[in-house]
Amino acid sequence: KETVDRIVGSDVEQEESKTTAQAGKVASAIDRTRENIGAVRKTSKLDKVDIVFLTDAARSEGGPPPAIESKIEQHRDDIAELRKEIEANALLFNAIDSRRVQAEDVVAVAFDDPGKVVIYAAAKPPG
Repeated sequence: KETVDRIVGSDVEQEESKTTAQAGKVASAIDRTRENIGAVRKTSKLDKVDIVFLTDAARSEGGPPPAIESKIEQHRDDIAELRKEIEANALLFNAIDSRRVQAEDVVAVAFDDPGKVVIYAAAKPPG
């Protein structure tokens, strides 16, 4: 219960974007997946969780564009581990779950500012 309250204390925001508009950010976040796994593991409090829906990368749209798809392939094992860590992290799991994002749709995370994480998901928002 306490953890759920703490998650509610985190501001979960969402935005929609085309992958091409975020390609640079997504690619560099994918490149940093290995180090971000450790950051996810240590995350227990965040001020803000920003979920970016890469709508054109959703499975229903044929998946990510080739440039991002090849990055995902290069880092396949790290991304699989990242997804497991997100599922194991109550705060992050509940944040994505609150927006009906499945861990398998997460392509990258970015910890650009202290207290904030950006989660890139190859998915469309609910509704």
